[in-house]
Amino acid sequence: MAADLYGDIVEGPRPHWRDTLPGLAVVAAATLAAGFLADRYGAPLTLMALLIGLSLNFLSADARLHAGLNFASRDLLRWGIVLVGARVTFGQIADLGLVALATVAALIALTIGAAVLIARRLGFDRWFGMLVGGAVAICGASAALAVATTLGPKRVSQAQLTLVLIGISAMSAAAMVLYPMIAHALGYADVPAGFLLGAAIHDVAQAIGAGYSYSPTAGQVATIVKLSRVALLAPVLMALALFLPRGERGGAGIGVPWFVVGFFLVAGVNSTGVIPDVAVHALEAIAAALLAAAVAATAIRSPLGQLLRMGGRPFAVIALATLALLILATAASALLIA
Repeated sequence: MAADLYGDIVEGPRPHWRDTLPGLAVVAAATLAAGFLADRYGAPLTLMALLIGLSLNFLSADARLHAGLNFASRDLLRWGIVLVGARVTFGQIADLGLVALATVAALIALTIGAAVLIARRLGFDRWFGMLVGGAVAICGASAALAVATTLGPKRVSQAQLTLVLIGISAMSAAAMVLYPMIAHALGYADVPAGFLLGAAIHDVAQAIGAGYSYSPTAGQVATIVKLSRVALLAPVLMALALFLPRGERGGAGIGVPWFVVGFFLVAGVNSTGVIPDVAVHALEAIAAALLAAAVAATAIRSPLGQLLRMGGRPFAVIALATLALLILATAASALLIA
């Protein structure tokens, strides 16, 4: 319950572990199928998990699956966020340099702020803007799931989260193809190109892939910049936990979510170098599997009727926030040339 920041993520008593088995079996099958398709066709794992989950949405009518779907979309997600810390070391962040790290932090803050303004302009509340801004500015689907968990279902609906997962996957796939072309058109050398690609592309794998498609040096820079964005996921969640109002509940102050603390602990231990490379890769694979399972469960649980009634406005928020980050990242990378 430490991560239930507002007291509204879990309603009622937790189910017995046996009650979660049917839903978890469906989620496991969906995740394995997504892994097979991702390996077979080189597609992003989270995108495959999202599409398979949506195709199984009809199963949400079966009450026997609810406990397992809830567990996968909540508890497995939080443990996945903890293990994402295995992708990051404090040394990588330090190698980026204080100026570049401050620039990345500023890009995240400005993008989230822009997303909130865009969302309000298009008729959504600030919570949806924060959800979109966090997904665009930090690390795509992983950040969207983490921000939605922190804000709670009273502020971010399942339909809104699913729309963001769909939109962010599409935007990230397009960015992987288009952004290296933009860097070439601007005549960027390897370092500013790597910074642009690492700072502007949503998904970790696609940001790194785009960097190495440009050049090995650009790939290394893109990797460090992108992982620095991933590392800043925890401070963003911490800011939400510490500074957002408790809303209807009121009461005492808010503690830091346990999965944020876990993220920092894993990153800190990984920074010491005591974890063998084999174990680090295993933790990264487990994190990817847990996040994919959470995406699949979220898609299965999503109310598709409500999702379809929202129309194209949510995707406009995602597209405009993505454009805002691209403009800001291009301007920041241009400063590296000056």
